[in-house]
Amino acid sequence: MSWGEDDVELVPLEWLKVHEEIKPKNRDKLLEMTKRWGGYTKPLIVDKRTGAILDGHHRHSIAVLLNLKRVPAICVDYLKDDSIQLGVWPGCGLDDLSKSEVINMALSGEVFPPKTSRHTLPEETPPIFVPLEKLAKYPPFTSPDES
Repeated sequence: MSWGEDDVELVPLEWLKVHEEIKPKNRDKLLEMTKRWGGYTKPLIVDKRTGAILDGHHRHSIAVLLNLKRVPAICVDYLKDDSIQLGVWPGCGLDDLSKSEVINMALSGEVFPPKTSRHTLPEETPPIFVPLEKLAKYPPFTSPDES
């Protein structure tokens, strides 16, 4: 299995949940690059059941700063997909971490320190380009029940 552009969805920003703090210096560099490019070139990786961000916390924080309505993401079945491996970064203060603990942290509204969880994905995310204007002016999200 390999991910392609067809696997990328534009998900509502308010649905996403962080589980880890960001490094402001890294965010600021990425923000300037994103503005220069005029769009997103890499999707976030997100749990499809909860909206927990697995990869892309800095890209998420940029979307918040830019007041975007949607962000490009690949939604995965995190708890059931054994090809997504989880470890911890050296020096984070934890010996190990479970996928359930990541989901629980995201749902709690609390966050781990930066560089705590270390996800190894089965493949590279596809190169994409989604203009900032499209993400900012995207129509509001309505659930299927509302249509």
